[in-house]
Amino acid sequence: MTRTQATFPAPIVESKKWLDGVSFPSNRPLINVSQAAPVEAPPLALREAMAEFVLTQTDAHLYGPVLGNGDLRSALAAQISSHYGGSVGDQQIAITSGCNQAFAAAMMALTGEGDEVILPTPWYFNHKMWLDMTGVRAVPLPTGDDMLPDPEQAAALITPRTRAIALVTPNNPAGVEYPADLLHAFRDLAREHGLRLIVDETYRDFDSRTGAPHDLFVDPDWDDVLVHLYSFSKTYRLTGHRVGALAASPALLQDIEKFLDTVTICPSQVGQFGALWGINNLRQWVAGERVEILDRRAAIAEGFAPLAEQGWKLKGLGAYFAYVEHPFDMTGDDFARRLVADAGVLLLPATMFVPETDRSGDRQVRIAFANIDRAGIGALFERLQSLPF
Repeated sequence: MTRTQATFPAPIVESKKWLDGVSFPSNRPLINVSQAAPVEAPPLALREAMAEFVLTQTDAHLYGPVLGNGDLRSALAAQISSHYGGSVGDQQIAITSGCNQAFAAAMMALTGEGDEVILPTPWYFNHKMWLDMTGVRAVPLPTGDDMLPDPEQAAALITPRTRAIALVTPNNPAGVEYPADLLHAFRDLAREHGLRLIVDETYRDFDSRTGAPHDLFVDPDWDDVLVHLYSFSKTYRLTGHRVGALAASPALLQDIEKFLDTVTICPSQVGQFGALWGINNLRQWVAGERVEILDRRAAIAEGFAPLAEQGWKLKGLGAYFAYVEHPFDMTGDDFARRLVADAGVLLLPATMFVPETDRSGDRQVRIAFANIDRAGIGALFERLQSLPF
């Protein structure tokens, strides 16, 4: 059996199979809260600019630099520096084909066969899958009732084979936003043990806090420990164009460049143009998108009381996700599959975010609410309150 065969099926792909053969009447259409990716096109002005780029610029169709185009690297470096109040240069930026590739590239540069990476659970499933497929052991770090990881517990998991600790904030799948002092503690822990701290901030632009969520970039030596991941996909609705990024030391980027050159040669020229155009022109539009997402988050919090009376628990809430514990005595997969047929709801069970031995996966689910409005959230909660089991 290969390492790829040994890891679990891709959860989004697997969950879509649950829809096969199920019909949804017009008065109760499917409510799909399984995936966080935007389902709408980018704003018209961005699409028009991208179309003009494709039609008029030869470079739109050619190879570019492996680490990304210089203008986008510079623009992102300036944006990060401004947002976090730190100092990031373009030589510390790489553009990748999506944020998943940014994680994969970092892991390829930092780990070898049999090495270990600490992942808080519930984990982002693609991080776990990549480690499985590269022969790296994912070491689970269970989170507490607040869904936050404990640096002291992480310290107890460090071995001579540990190479990194990977955090996601705002978290996927739990939605929680990691406090700045918690990130500082993990940064100090990683530096003390000669590890890299991977911080995936794919959902940075939908953080409920005003201003910078942390000051890790203020540290003049930030790149000796921090590897920062980011995605343009959610921010500008560029999911199909696959454009992400990472910030790291120039020395680490030299090794990352080897991986990227072997896998994709360069990121999409059209996607990079779209990301650059977005940075330069869509600041106010992104602010409006954030307000809408925060309103949907508020709708979850405001409307949860009737479910709580039935024994449901809201474990985490933020960015695109609510992490919820249900009161029913059944396995996570059975519960999620029954929701499709009995309630017309597609969501992911926590069994897809935790080790097989972690029984919390049977009682918890992820609700990705970015693509349903207040009315949709109300309909979702009504269906969950009326389950026939």
